Amino acid sequence: MDKILVTGGLGFIGSHTVVELQNEGFEVVIIDNLSNSSINVLEGITAISGKSPIFERLELKDKSAVQNFFSKNKDIKGVIHFAASKAVGESVQEPLMYYENNLNTLIYLLQELVSKPDSNFIFSSSCTVYGQADEMPITENAPIKPAESPYGNTKQIGEEIIKDTCKVKPNFKAIALRYFNPIGAHPSAIIGELPIGIPQNLVPFITQTGAGLRETLSVFGDDYPTPDGTCIRDYIHVVDLARAHVIALKRLLNKKNTVNYETFNIGTGVGSSVLEVINSFERVSNKSLNYKIADRREGDVISAYADTTKANTQLGWKSKSSLDDAMLSAWKWEKNVRKL
Repeated sequence: MDKILVTGGLGFIGSHTVVELQNEGFEVVIIDNLSNSSINVLEGITAISGKSPIFERLELKDKSAVQNFFSKNKDIKGVIHFAASKAVGESVQEPLMYYENNLNTLIYLLQELVSKPDSNFIFSSSCTVYGQADEMPITENAPIKPAESPYGNTKQIGEEIIKDTCKVKPNFKAIALRYFNPIGAHPSAIIGELPIGIPQNLVPFITQTGAGLRETLSVFGDDYPTPDGTCIRDYIHVVDLARAHVIALKRLLNKKNTVNYETFNIGTGVGSSVLEVINSFERVSNKSLNYKIADRREGDVISAYADTTKANTQLGWKSKSSLDDAMLSAWKWEKNVRKL
């Protein structure tokens, strides 16, 4: 069994990826500082997969702690790096926090990995690297526009750091997965998206409003140049996304990569508006959602959905779940968490 390090492995995407890795027979070590996650997720991962991953509570911003971890764990065969702050709105308000957390942690990890004879690295990137793209759907060759937020900028800079490292370190192999909008939960409803405090993403805000935790859902802008005036995104089921990480990791471990730095869009290829997501929730939950139109939110692009041809053909991955599938799983998870 290859030992794989998953940073941020108790977070939303990380926890689902750990489950998929363990189901595929990998031995998993999780590093998480629990800043935006709960230790209880560890029990959920174990309950679903039947195996308990190794867990270390560690602050990746502490360079000496990262060095110490790798000196004790010399048999790590691959790293999937999720540990980053990820809320667009918060990044606009707290840019220095985002640059420190998202870039320093990446650099400290890479400094350890490049000294190994063979390193395999999967980077949690984002469609935000494209900014407001000129054409839809977005291909991997789309120009990298000026970032719309500090969060988006940290992903652009992160990719540049990795790409520059790959140029001079042939033993270091990396894949950046540019995901669109992960939603949903594991079909067991044992793990899912559980933001601390007020949700920064649409779907948990929808499900919390449906559950009565939030009085009203704010739709940020209805005057965009889209069919119904609300922003369009590519919403992908988190389990589909988790599977993409396992497939990408195997690509590197089996030396199937064509160059030592590759990028792939991970989405469904279908754009859905905010109102369409609300309608989907109402459909699968049989509930009417209380929402209001609010002012546009700084940092939001109008439309972003993926061209997934490269991931489908070269990576051998394809999304399986529909928007309704994802919304139903998110609602089941919300009801389970709230004991509804």
